[in-house]
Amino acid sequence: MEFEDRHGFFAGRGRFRGRGRWGGGGGDGPPWARWMFGGQPPRAERGNVRYLVLDAIATEPRHGYEIMATIEEKSRGAYRPSPGVVYPTLQMLEELGHVRASERDGKKIYAITAAGSKDLEEHKDDVSQFYEQSEDVWDDHADAAHDIAERVRRLARAFRRAARRGRLTRQNVAKVRTILDDAIAKLEALVDE
Repeated sequence: MEFEDRHGFFAGRGRFRGRGRWGGGGGDGPPWARWMFGGQPPRAERGNVRYLVLDAIATEPRHGYEIMATIEEKSRGAYRPSPGVVYPTLQMLEELGHVRASERDGKKIYAITAAGSKDLEEHKDDVSQFYEQSEDVWDDHADAAHDIAERVRRLARAFRRAARRGRLTRQNVAKVRTILDDAIAKLEALVDE
């Protein structure tokens, strides 16, 4: 066979196998989104994470992982901040006097203070806008993006089948490249309008 599978993609090895249905390996958002879009779903800007944290504890005190889960739930699974983001943010908010830490069942829990409530109120639009953005991206387009991802997956399977059967001659590879280049150009023209 003339086609060389250097990365093990077509033999079922390598980075696209064994880490979730669509090849994702952890992180935020639906696995198909990571695979298809090559990145993470919407993230809070560095300065706005503090308001998401304050919002998560506005109604009841929570420990760090409960805060992460609350943000994930409110964003409908689109964003879950990591411990490396949440805990330094909590420390900063505690230093500012916006949260108060105490202990419950051997875990440190955080409650919002009056100063924290005031800060959150001043930035409630930032919080609402973030959660609305999460809904727009993932809810409105999830089915369509999943469908497109499935079509890309079918394309990869067809190519893999051809490679396994020894049908990827130089001429066939050139034809496939031409077809894909044409499809990519049309897609780029469509989305860049």
